Amino acid sequence: MKAEGHPDYHLITVKMTDGTEYQTRSTWGKEGDTMSLEIDPLSHPAWTGGRQQASEGGRVAQFNKRFGGLSLKK
Repeated sequence: MKAEGHPDYHLITVKMTDGTEYQTRSTWGKEGDTMSLEIDPLSHPAWTGGRQQASEGGRVAQFNKRFGGLSLKK
């Protein structure tokens, strides 16, 4: 097997949105780099119980919200 066929696997630091950090091995960046997350389980609505896209309704709900008061009657 060729040696250059595998990516470099090294230690990086992951910084969560609340400032906590942990080390893990990854192919991202270089040895010792810090990955700062913008969204993680501490801030994402799917885990925090915040507002979700599905509760806003689909295309039909948006149409009814916009044009629901219109009528064809004269």
